[in-house]
Amino acid sequence: EVQLVESGGGLVQPGGSLRLSCVASGFAFSTYTMSWVRQAPGKGLEWVSNISGGGGITTYSDSVKGRFTISRDNAKNTLYLQMNSLKPDDTAVYYCTRSQTRGQGTQVTVSS
Repeated sequence: EVQLVESGGGLVQPGGSLRLSCVASGFAFSTYTMSWVRQAPGKGLEWVSNISGGGGITTYSDSVKGRFTISRDNAKNTLYLQMNSLKPDDTAVYYCTRSQTRGQGTQVTVSS
């Protein structure tokens, strides 16, 4: 059974940083492109970033480019999202995804 478990969210002030983690199980993690998506209150899912199976190829949405960094540790079956210079517009539930499968999400709130 595919499982994705996110953690690391919380309340942070504008300009602050957070690092999200996603532990994967039930599949060959290193062979899959993984993604982060987010859902702000009252809005649909928004794609944030992708990373290839080996970690060598990363892509970002324009809204987070230059502020967020996606990475992975295939030895630990873990996906990360380093978020810097956070803005109130980044407030959302963040999910890691493998194709159409996603975890339960972790809440990120950016507020003073």
